[in-house]
Amino acid sequence: MNEPSVLDYVKSKLGMGEKIKFPTDEVAIAEKKAEKKAQVLESVPLSEPVRSSALEPKEKFLNKFPVLVLVALFFGIVGQRAFEPPDRSVSAGISFYFVAFSLLGLAYYRDEWRLPSLRKSEIGPYYLGYKKFAFLLAIPLALAAFATFGGNSFNLLNTFPWLLSLFLFIWSLWQPKHSLQERIAQAKTFFQKGNWHISISPWTLLVLAVFGVILFFRLYQTSSVPSEPFSDHAEKILDVYDISQGNTRIFFPRNTGREALQMYWTLLVAKVFGTKLSFLSLKLGTALLGLFTLPYVYALGKEIANKRVGLIATFLMGISYWHNTISRVGLRFPLYPLFVAPVLFYLLRGIRRQSRNDFILAGIFLGAGMHGYSPYRIMPVVILAAIGLYLVHKVSLGVRKDVLIQFAILVIISLIIFIPLGRYALENPDIFSLRAFSRLGYFEEGSLEIFISNFWDGMKMFNWNNGSIWVHSVGGRPALGVVSAVFFLFGVLFLLVRYLRERNWLDLFLVLSILLLSLPSTLSIEFPDENPALNRAGGAAVVVFVVAALAFDGLLSSLKSSAHRRVGTVSAWAVTILLLLMAIPQNYDLVFNQYAETFKLGSWNSSEMGEVIQEFEQTYGQTQTAWIVPYKHWVDTRLPGVWAGIPNRDFALWQHALESSLIYDDFPKLFIVNLHDEETVEMLQSMYPNGVLSEYESAVDYHNFLIYRVPKK
Repeated sequence: MNEPSVLDYVKSKLGMGEKIKFPTDEVAIAEKKAEKKAQVLESVPLSEPVRSSALEPKEKFLNKFPVLVLVALFFGIVGQRAFEPPDRSVSAGISFYFVAFSLLGLAYYRDEWRLPSLRKSEIGPYYLGYKKFAFLLAIPLALAAFATFGGNSFNLLNTFPWLLSLFLFIWSLWQPKHSLQERIAQAKTFFQKGNWHISISPWTLLVLAVFGVILFFRLYQTSSVPSEPFSDHAEKILDVYDISQGNTRIFFPRNTGREALQMYWTLLVAKVFGTKLSFLSLKLGTALLGLFTLPYVYALGKEIANKRVGLIATFLMGISYWHNTISRVGLRFPLYPLFVAPVLFYLLRGIRRQSRNDFILAGIFLGAGMHGYSPYRIMPVVILAAIGLYLVHKVSLGVRKDVLIQFAILVIISLIIFIPLGRYALENPDIFSLRAFSRLGYFEEGSLEIFISNFWDGMKMFNWNNGSIWVHSVGGRPALGVVSAVFFLFGVLFLLVRYLRERNWLDLFLVLSILLLSLPSTLSIEFPDENPALNRAGGAAVVVFVVAALAFDGLLSSLKSSAHRRVGTVSAWAVTILLLLMAIPQNYDLVFNQYAETFKLGSWNSSEMGEVIQEFEQTYGQTQTAWIVPYKHWVDTRLPGVWAGIPNRDFALWQHALESSLIYDDFPKLFIVNLHDEETVEMLQSMYPNGVLSEYESAVDYHNFLIYRVPKK
């Protein structure tokens, strides 16, 4: 623990530093703080409402309308527009941004634009008690679970003690605000009410409108955007099929290995929505995971500043091209931000309130996220950074020991949840780490230079270039739309300036966390062309949109707090509507036009091949004599079977094995061949002279393929 020095004490007496005391008992100090707070609250007359310390101070009215704010925003938007393809201009963009930042600095100096205030600490006495018997009983159960999780399989023998130990750990450490009897009494009172009244405020209507727009963006055209699966989807569907056959794995080693959460979730989605083992099940599942992230983005924005920041962040992220594409592609990508958001929310609230329960919840989501998507493994580093920054700042004086105890609780809970995967990692370290280390490679000569270049590219991702991976992005454009990109840069600038002035650890952490959460992308040393990657930097999106929302909220507060209040309010609404009219159409076009078209051209039309196979089955009652002849850089031969309702069959018949089809002389045959595979066509014509060759015209340009039909003898 960092104690104040004698020099600090002298400085405080001379008025050169913060007034401090030499604490001898941290718990006693915390109790005195709580006592003092209670005395202040008691002194307030009952007829007057008590203002919570968590709320912002009243708005400061400006003498003039904040013209500088709007001019700075205008130049920022023009500058960001210059970074948009196809006609991009670095010099023009930087020039306009320079003017915008200059005006922004002047507006900041004149108090015309500020970020909303951070929520104040609510530190009370820290309770050290716990249920000793339950805690001690949980330890042998956790050890038993670890011992029985060998063999890479969930079963009753290992899952029951694992879940029971987790329940006992949480129960032993949880601090209920109300007793069980009080909760039962409250429930009885609630259900015994004769009449229930539901009131809808303007804020409620605004929230409903926001989530209505978000639902449209996230679920519209789920069946068709993106249009076709590729090899990774084939691997996922086979993994889900394995579960349906009773192979309840902890880690799926197929295709360099994957954590299990998406596989079990997809199977549940397929059962609930009746979508079977299909590409739609994968896409619908991940689209829902993306939606589930947004309530915690709202909670995080509200926790950091206020509910308006939370709603703005939710809306910007909800309509964003970035989070939408990684959520609807049907792969594990949205699992990264899905768990980043609640961990950050509970961690930051736990630090602010010194709440053990929040640390427990952060530990639950931290551990659960480890079963999701491998880039999430950076999250413990992010948590360490948050705890470390908090502890080295003066705000933590008197509570550092308590924070470390609660951090230890977070670690224990997360490790309990990690037990199944941890056991697998110990037994199979190479397979468990293969996917991550295949990108990282080995540090050798030139690796540092590559990382520095990657890091710079990662920082430019938000406003300049998000990479060229067609699977989840529109290549060669910023990860953010124009509106979000401008407010993100403004927000970062404001946070850094405010940190230099006020030394609030949270301002610095928000900026640092973006860099840390982007590391899974920027650490792609072995394959630098895969950086930046929206999927492996997806966790950073959570903080990026909160930072943008902070700047946006500062703009609205500036407009509404001018001397002409009515004019300011109207101006705030007008500017908001104008910005939305820019953001909504752009993000719609990026997702449903540009990304959809890019994906069509990048993926192969396995659905059309599946239709041909399905038609063959309807005609002849079997698919045993239907094949696809593989060709380099062409369709994954397992995928047409998924469309045809046969998810566990690979329809490949390699060219060198074509003669094996001769044993089916009494059956009609179907061969699907690449348009440029002339050699295979010649072989088939030689083997089956009575066959009929035709070309299938695809709905997508340059995706035609050949069909060679052999009639029954």
